[in-house]
Amino acid sequence: MLKTTINLEPGKKVYFASDQHFGSPDPKESKLREAKFIRWMNEIKEDAQVLFLMGDLFDFWHEWNHVIPKGYVRVLGKIAELKDRGIQVYFFVGNHDLWMKDYLEEEIGCTVFYKKQYFEISGKQFLLAHGDGLGPGDKGYKRMKKVFTNPVAQWFFKWLHPDIAMRIALYMSQKNKLISGDEDKAFLGEDKEFLIIYSKKKLETENIDYFIYGHRHLPMVLDLEKNSKYINLGDWISYFTYGVFEHDFELKKFEN
Repeated sequence: MLKTTINLEPGKKVYFASDQHFGSPDPKESKLREAKFIRWMNEIKEDAQVLFLMGDLFDFWHEWNHVIPKGYVRVLGKIAELKDRGIQVYFFVGNHDLWMKDYLEEEIGCTVFYKKQYFEISGKQFLLAHGDGLGPGDKGYKRMKKVFTNPVAQWFFKWLHPDIAMRIALYMSQKNKLISGDEDKAFLGEDKEFLIIYSKKKLETENIDYFIYGHRHLPMVLDLEKNSKYINLGDWISYFTYGVFEHDFELKKFEN
C-alpha cells in the first residue's frame, strides 16, 4: 500500500474542499460561488500547509492538446498563488472533471490523483478519494464511467470542435442524473450509503483514522469502529463546507 507522509509544521493546517461544480448552473451564478471560494482560499492561505481539492471543482472539464475550457481564471489563478506560496495542492479527479489531464500539473504545479490515495498526516492514517464508483451498487454510473474513461471514446470526443463538445457535455452534466452522479441529499442510513459500506469493509483489514470523501454533497461526520471517522465534505453549492485538520479533523462552514 503506497502512502504519502505529511508532517505538519507548528501552527500549520491541512484543508479539504470538494464539489464546487464551477460552471453550473450558468456562468453568472457560478462566478458568485467562485468569488466566495476565492475569499475562502484567501482566508486559509496564512496557515495552510496542504490543500486537498477532492473532486468536481468544475461541472465539466476537458482538455484538448491546445485548448482548455473558457472561464475559471480567478479560481485557477488563486490556486496558483497558493502553490507559489509553498502550499502543497493535491487535486482528486471527480466524476465531472474525470477528463483532467496534465494542465493543473504543468501550469499550476498541483499533484493530480485519479483514484483513492493513502496519506499519513502527523501520525494519523487517512484514506482519501472523491468517492464515485466506490462500494457496492451504483452500477449504472459505473458502466457509464467505463465509457467515459475508454481511450477510444475519448479519442473520438476530442475531435469535436470545442464549442460543440462543451455544449453537449455541459448539457449532459447538468441534465442527466446518471452521468452527473448527483444523488439524493437525504441520508439513506448506514446500511445503504455506498461509501459508508465501503469504509466499514476497509476497516476489516486496514487501520484508517479518517475516511474523507467528496461526491455525496451531504456534509457528514460519522463515527465508525476502531475510533475511525467517515467524513463527507459536502459541497460549495448549498452548504459551503470544508474540512480542516491540525490535531483532529473538523468539518466547518464558510460564512463569509
